[in-house]
Amino acid sequence: MKWVDAVIQGLLLGGLYAQYAIGMSLMFGVMRIVNIAHGDLVVLLALIGISLAAVFGLGPGYIILILVPIGALIGWILQRGILNWAVGEDPLPSLIATFGLSLALQNFMLTVWQADTRSLDAGPLVVQSVDLWSIRVGVLPLVICGVALFLTWALHMVLKTTKFGRGLRAAAADKDAATLCGVDTKAIYAQATAIAVAVLGIAAVFQAARTTVAPSDGGAQLIYAFEAVIIGGMGSIWGAFVGGLILGVAQVVGSRIDPGWGILIGHLVFLLVLAWRPQGLLSRH
Repeated sequence: MKWVDAVIQGLLLGGLYAQYAIGMSLMFGVMRIVNIAHGDLVVLLALIGISLAAVFGLGPGYIILILVPIGALIGWILQRGILNWAVGEDPLPSLIATFGLSLALQNFMLTVWQADTRSLDAGPLVVQSVDLWSIRVGVLPLVICGVALFLTWALHMVLKTTKFGRGLRAAAADKDAATLCGVDTKAIYAQATAIAVAVLGIAAVFQAARTTVAPSDGGAQLIYAFEAVIIGGMGSIWGAFVGGLILGVAQVVGSRIDPGWGILIGHLVFLLVLAWRPQGLLSRH
C-alpha cells in the first residue's frame, strides 16, 4: 500500500502542476510564446490574494473570484503591451522580453512583500481528509485535482468549439493566412493570454493554500509547468494535464525512495521523455 499511496498522492500533486501547465500550454504550445515570467505571475497573484485575504478577511473562494479577472487583465495588458510585438516564428524575442519581465516582477514583489514566505488560510479544508481504498487523502488536494480536470476540459472545449478557438488555432498554424482570412491575430492572442493568466489566478490560490509562497518561488513553478508541457506534448491541453500528473507521481515516488530524490526523479523523468519522445506523449502532428 505504500507505493499505491505514493501514486495517489503524486496524482493529486500533479493536479496542481497541471493548473500551472495548461496556461503555459496555451501560450507556449499554441502561440509559440516562451513566457519566462509564467511562474512569477503565479507568485504575484498568490501574494495579491494573500494580502486581500488579510485585509478584508476573505476566504479562498472569494479570492479566486477576484484573482481570475485580475489575472485576465494582467494577461491582456501583457500581450497587448509587450508580447504582440514579439510573436513570430523566432521564439527568442518573447523569451528575452519575458525574461526581463520576470526580473522586474521579482524585484517588485521583493520591494512590496519582502522575502518572507506567506500562505493563505483555507480554514478546515486544509486538514480535512477522506478514506480512499484504506488510504487517507486530503480534501484540498482532491479539490485541486478536480478543478484542474475541469479547467482542462473547459479550455479544450473552448479551443475546439468556439469562434475564438478556431481563430486561435488558425493563427497558430499560419498567422499571415489567418490575417488574410479576417482573423484579428493581435486581439486573439491578447484574449488567449488573458485566459492563460486567469487560470493562473486559480492556481495561485491553491498554491498559497496548500503550501507557502515567496517572491523568489517563480522559477520552480516555471520549471514544473515547462516540464509538464514538454512531457505531455506541445499544443495539447490534455497533454499538459497528463504531463502534470506524471511529474507529480515521479516526484512523490522519488521522495518515498529517498527524501532528497523527489525533485531529481521528476527532472529525470522529464529528460527520459525528452530523449525517447521529444514531441511529447500526446503531441498533435
